[in-house]
Amino acid sequence: MYTVPVACPHDCPDTCAMRVTVNEAGRAIKIEGDPQHPTTDGVLCTKVARYLERTYHPDRLLYPLKRVGRKGEGKFERISWDEALDTIADRLKVIAARNPEAIMPYSYGGTMGMVQKEGMAARFFNKLGAARLDRSICASAGAAAMRATYGAGVGMDVEQLDQAKLILIWGSNPITTGVHIWRKVQEAQRKGATVIAIDPHRSLTAQKCQQHIAISPGTDAALAFGLMHILIREQWLDQDYIERYTLGFAELAERAAHYTPAYVAQICGITAQEIEGLAALMAKSAFQDKEPVALRLGYGTQRVRGGANAIRAVACLPSLIGAWRHAAGGLLLSSSGFYPMNTAGLERPDLYPKGTPRLLNMSTVGDHLLNDGVEAVIVYNSNPLAIAPDSRKVAEGFAREDLFTVVLEHFQTDTVDYADIVLPATTQLEHSDIHKSYGHRYILLSQQAIQPLGECKANAEIFRLLAAKMGFTESCFQEDDRALAQTAFNWQHPHTAHISWETLQQQGWQKLNVADAPFAEGNFPTPSGRCEFVSSELAAAGLDPLPAYLPPYESVASNPELAAHYPLQLISPPARHFLNSSFVNVDSLPKQLPEPSLEIHPTDAAARHIQDGQMLRVFNARGTFQVKAVVTERIKPGVVLAYSIWWKKLSSDGKNCNEVASQALTDLGAAATFYDCLVEVQVA
Repeated sequence: MYTVPVACPHDCPDTCAMRVTVNEAGRAIKIEGDPQHPTTDGVLCTKVARYLERTYHPDRLLYPLKRVGRKGEGKFERISWDEALDTIADRLKVIAARNPEAIMPYSYGGTMGMVQKEGMAARFFNKLGAARLDRSICASAGAAAMRATYGAGVGMDVEQLDQAKLILIWGSNPITTGVHIWRKVQEAQRKGATVIAIDPHRSLTAQKCQQHIAISPGTDAALAFGLMHILIREQWLDQDYIERYTLGFAELAERAAHYTPAYVAQICGITAQEIEGLAALMAKSAFQDKEPVALRLGYGTQRVRGGANAIRAVACLPSLIGAWRHAAGGLLLSSSGFYPMNTAGLERPDLYPKGTPRLLNMSTVGDHLLNDGVEAVIVYNSNPLAIAPDSRKVAEGFAREDLFTVVLEHFQTDTVDYADIVLPATTQLEHSDIHKSYGHRYILLSQQAIQPLGECKANAEIFRLLAAKMGFTESCFQEDDRALAQTAFNWQHPHTAHISWETLQQQGWQKLNVADAPFAEGNFPTPSGRCEFVSSELAAAGLDPLPAYLPPYESVASNPELAAHYPLQLISPPARHFLNSSFVNVDSLPKQLPEPSLEIHPTDAAARHIQDGQMLRVFNARGTFQVKAVVTERIKPGVVLAYSIWWKKLSSDGKNCNEVASQALTDLGAAATFYDCLVEVQVA
């Protein structure tokens, strides 16, 4: 037997270092967290601890398939790799001869590895001249906000979080979405820290905090401005830090002056006392106790119309109180901006044959397939039939008989059911890759632990083979996975210059060379080197350079006419035991949540004669889906919660919560607005 260092490939900030034990027969028999990796610390989440179940699942796709039934029926027959690749190349050549931009790649976070995610795939589509994909469905609003405020997706070091004395968990549920961050929070609690959750839902995390502030969805920016108002009013400010290391305080203060506690309380659906109390706690920790204040900002905050501005507003708070002076202070949304990427070298945009192709947004794929001349879609690392908003349109688009669809997958997902050709892809244990993280500061090298099952091939290998079939002769299409991994980063950058490839191979990980408190004296990666309350980037683009509160597209306050028909705000955070569509069919996990459910407050339930356990119909003008009622005070009145993301085929009505989500996009970053959604609920 032997043990191989592997990285968790999933879209999670923890990016765990793992050890996989393989027996004499070449079968993986054990998977565990690397006890030497400082953030993983030997612990895996409930999902990835069962990764062997997923790899050896009897439903794995092991051979190429072609469709023999109608689209959506999911009927296929086995074919050879040569037939599959020839069929794909022949169709793409015909389409590309007319208009290569009619070919659309569709991918996201099925693997976060730089090699198997976009390494060879991007080269293939760039050479083809296919449409580019705006991969905006999850994090691009926050990325735009962080770039405008801090210069990049940078933040505090999670390894220091246990030293903080006040921790705000804002729009995040780390027990579900980042267990290792939560372990650090627990350590801080044991050392006396106060932990406060800001969330419309009393999540598992909120239940374990000392205080839960249940704001209405989409009002985070208003709360941030309310806190600024009080901090400025009471002069609870680090004036030295503001003067030396920030830009635009006077303008920010002028805007915050309008957000009195009473006004903000009305917007957020909380009390003015809660806002006053939170500001006082921040000031006490920062000034009276001179202790670190840390904000863990979650991705749910950005999934509304004003999501980017909300992130910007919250991101201003640490600089006002000088929280960045402490290694355990500041804010963490993403650490990905610390990694010196060599994106151009890896993805090769210089291969474009005729200039930069058009950009199609993955969150509006339904409209693109129905209206924008898309003739072929190649799907990998994603399941758009389940995850994209306005699902009815998505299904209609993929059901087009004239649309040629190829899907690279592990299992027969909802999207596979609509494919013309299905290509079996390897899981993380069956290929090599290299990873960055958005929750810590380590590069991880993931090594192949076992041989591919059946006839499965790695994504990079599939696109190499397709490139050969298309007649692409550039040498970059012959580079192996090791060469791609070595190209992924700028190894001469100060953050990575110390990293040894040999150590990466032996240990599996190495930490970036970044100071524990990188912004203690400013040095933000902005044009000014300061935290920019007034953004020079946004000003240059002719946009409002200050953060602002933008009310949701859909809420009782912002759209009373729509709310008269659909008075409940729907949020759809991830389920703990499968998080995204990747683990829905792993047998031991859905048993924890055997069917889709909807949490509804007793007041809202009583008004609709709903009882716990009844089947409900959730609907708006875009669509409808069915769930089982969970009547609970965990959810705020006027708000309902449906956990995501279920495969449609595993639901009683063949639908999921994205039937009712809109294709409207955020203020910055063109991201999805899943939590900006009004619905009505009735007994089915």
